[in-house]
Amino acid sequence: MKKEKKTEKKGKILVKKEKEIKKKVGKGRTATKTTKKIETEPKTMDELLSLSGLEVRTFKKGELVKGLITGIKNKAIYIDVGGKTDGIVTDKEFMAVKDYVGSLNVGDEVEVRVQTVENDKGQTILSLKGAAVGFGWDFFEEKMKTGEEIEVFGRELNRGGLVVVASFGFLGFIPGSQIGSGYDHDPERMLRKKVKVKVLEVDKEKNRLVFSERLVSEPDRVEEEEKMIEEIKVGKEFEAAVVRVEPFGIFVKVSLDKLTLEGLVHISEISWEKVDNLSGIFKVGDQIRTLLISKEEGRLQFSVKRLLPDPWKGIDKRYPKDREIEGEVVRLANFGALVRLEAGVEGLVHVSKFTPETKMVLGDKIRVYIESLDVERRKISLGLVLTQKPLIYK
Repeated sequence: MKKEKKTEKKGKILVKKEKEIKKKVGKGRTATKTTKKIETEPKTMDELLSLSGLEVRTFKKGELVKGLITGIKNKAIYIDVGGKTDGIVTDKEFMAVKDYVGSLNVGDEVEVRVQTVENDKGQTILSLKGAAVGFGWDFFEEKMKTGEEIEVFGRELNRGGLVVVASFGFLGFIPGSQIGSGYDHDPERMLRKKVKVKVLEVDKEKNRLVFSERLVSEPDRVEEEEKMIEEIKVGKEFEAAVVRVEPFGIFVKVSLDKLTLEGLVHISEISWEKVDNLSGIFKVGDQIRTLLISKEEGRLQFSVKRLLPDPWKGIDKRYPKDREIEGEVVRLANFGALVRLEAGVEGLVHVSKFTPETKMVLGDKIRVYIESLDVERRKISLGLVLTQKPLIYK
């Protein structure tokens, strides 16, 4: 009697497993019924699937697959991708997309990447990062359009501003000019804290996200500045104060009535001569004369060099073709040597003009002649004046 009950119990378990398999088949998979008689009880899931005639998909690590979400619970997402069991997004993979999870529902189709084909529990570990990244860019673009506030986390300061961690694990940047007066003198208070911001720029191609704290903390002041920027004219001269020195340029502030506006003098607008080290020329607090050359998208761009005489003006008269002149070697490259003729005017001696005896050393004074002059492109081609007569062999 006991033996019969035991057999009956095992039979019920087998029937239950077969029903579970049929339930999965109903989600879109195809299965062929088998007429094979069950002579022995299946001991593994593979044997059970073999008896049911269900074909199960196999995976490769890194493979992209589509599946249906079957459950979201206990910091895990269960996804039916056609394997022996549902795949799972859990642990670090779940935390990496936690901001994305709120937009998902059971029954949604998602694309996932196989991280682990099968762990020690027989589960296929999946990643949703790819889908989350695409969703994230759409999220930030929408916030930029609507002007809604979001929260970011202060990660680290650099000379240009604050690097932050935003939703979906995205890294973004708050430029110094977009940090309000509440933090302006002590931006370190933003580190390791949540900060409310608005989205200023979203560039998926350049993987660039720019935020503004000022638009949240002092919107009225920002509005006043925007109106002032509309009123000022390109070409106006300003006395400016240097507020920050960066490798790519200097940030300056100019005063207008009761407002101060910040803008950039790019390194290319510092001098007619090539400039390499701005920190050796400027320091915070320096007063300089600048010229407003652009205010596109509300960003002020200034120039220092355009207030100085342009050395290329009338250059064709000073350097006619074939004129010989002494210059200084200021740069050596694979393609030749750049020779300084005067402040802001350099010419190129192409490597093809070198002779076996040519030796170029930085700082050397050499004799050259004007081979060609392109005023529009600001380029001068130079030739070497031979100091020794070439040997003639008979």
